[in-house]
Amino acid sequence: MAMLELVGLRKQFGQLVAVRDMDLSVEEGELRGLIGPNGSGKTTMFNLITGFLRPNKGRIIWQGHDITKLPPHSRAERGLVRTFQITTLLKETTALRNVVIACHLHTGTGPFQQFIRDPRTREKEKTVEERALDLLETMGIAHVKDEIAGCLPHGYQEALALAIAMATEPKLLLLDEPITGMNPVETREMMERIRRINESGVTILLVDHDMRAVMGTCRQITVINFGEKIAEGSPEEISKNKDVIEAYLGVGETYA
Repeated sequence: MAMLELVGLRKQFGQLVAVRDMDLSVEEGELRGLIGPNGSGKTTMFNLITGFLRPNKGRIIWQGHDITKLPPHSRAERGLVRTFQITTLLKETTALRNVVIACHLHTGTGPFQQFIRDPRTREKEKTVEERALDLLETMGIAHVKDEIAGCLPHGYQEALALAIAMATEPKLLLLDEPITGMNPVETREMMERIRRINESGVTILLVDHDMRAVMGTCRQITVINFGEKIAEGSPEEISKNKDVIEAYLGVGETYA
């Protein structure tokens, strides 16, 4: 059974068909790339999968259950988590506090308990802070834990966004252009973080425009164009696919 399955998924905005009868299966443990030209439907697919948009037809199956009508927060609670092209941080708060707040999704500690601060709550808070520190350490940014998030360099902000996503204990993590705007060094560091997350047991579906980074990291790649799947396979297979070269890479180019 696939972890995530899209069955005949379709999304229209008026006369524009953004996703056209899409079938897609993602297996547990995969590090899958999703690529396509601008306007090909990648972000719309992410929004459909995570519940920010409703399809006109088709189904979304998550671990054998139809979640097509579930709201985003219910999908996140089941382990279906995404990041965004524009980093969503509490920019006036420290890096550590950003991750601590995200950890509370699974602690059962609400605002009232945090206000009362009884011994049990204090113990939970200590455990949460230790986990948040571990996540920052894993992302290589524990040394900026007390820095204000909005003052961090772009690469660190994206690493913090990953730590926040991991704090929600995802089973499948959808990464929407996590290396946009990064220099080559930041890109290498981020892709290494993504590999480590995948090796820890988190399935990943990755969208990005940096073809070399995607080809060098993902083991399977799905290519869409005008909302339709045009190719699927290993990086080597995709780099030699004529439809992909013409639609996405440009005639005469390869990325093998």
